[in-house]
Amino acid sequence: MNDHPKKALLVCEFRQGKLLESTYELVAFAEQLGASPIMLLIGSESEVPDFAGKVYLAEAEKYGEYNPEVHRQLVSEIAQKENPAYIVFVHSSYGWDLAPRVASTLKASQVSEVIAVMDGKFEVASCNAKMRRLMAPRTPLAVLTIQSGAFSFKGQASGTPQLESFDPGAGEARVEFLGYEAAEKKAVDLAKAEVIVSAGRGIGKKENVGTLEALARALGGELGATRPVVDSGWVEHSRQVGSSGQIVAPKLYLACGISGAIQHIAGMKKSGFIVAVNKDRDAPIGEVADVLVVADVMQFVPALTSRLQK
Repeated sequence: MNDHPKKALLVCEFRQGKLLESTYELVAFAEQLGASPIMLLIGSESEVPDFAGKVYLAEAEKYGEYNPEVHRQLVSEIAQKENPAYIVFVHSSYGWDLAPRVASTLKASQVSEVIAVMDGKFEVASCNAKMRRLMAPRTPLAVLTIQSGAFSFKGQASGTPQLESFDPGAGEARVEFLGYEAAEKKAVDLAKAEVIVSAGRGIGKKENVGTLEALARALGGELGATRPVVDSGWVEHSRQVGSSGQIVAPKLYLACGISGAIQHIAGMKKSGFIVAVNKDRDAPIGEVADVLVVADVMQFVPALTSRLQK
């Protein structure tokens, strides 16, 4: 019997000359998986991660910060050399574009946007995040992408990597990387707010949004919202919190009438202190809340606002 842990090849992201912090989320995922991590960085030696393990370095100056065909070849060659059980990307524009290319090349299973690991299986959201399901790859190698924010790295990154230069050469690229285009500036930058009061479907109707806005003003904060509230037209998209909206980490986050879909939790779980107000004491939001107030949100919020205004 082989008692050695399975290997996980973690593919770092390197953008505009910098290693992305999401690299350490990959490390946290490997720890939860119980896998032995090795890394591939297509970047520069000055940006090698603080990591006590093997890091293959392919120079971005030669191979580009992103080129799908070239990077697919690099990842595939490392995989054939190391024989990992898992190849892991962050579920970003880089990861979701490259992962299926690698999976197809290596004839591996692919599981996208993993949010948790349970008994060696991978939990993903389904039915617009209303349900969750467990996926078990059927091939010896699985290519995975993990949801941003779902696996938080605790503590300070440390360690001296065992650096190995990787320069196999690459075939002629069929596309040219032109650069990055900045996203439109958000009307509201919730990432800078110290207090956020967020509305979920539990507030009942659009007309009740004003009640939460009043609480946000009383606390000197901003109004946020879940995707269903935004999709219903109750609040503008610029105030959406979650993996498909803004990722926030205020000192205080009040979740009002929010059940706790994983996409929303991924966007606010790093908040300093979380208060959830919900009639359902078993709502998933209670798993991340520091305080869960079991109450009718439209009775509790006006009472709290009134007290704060005195």
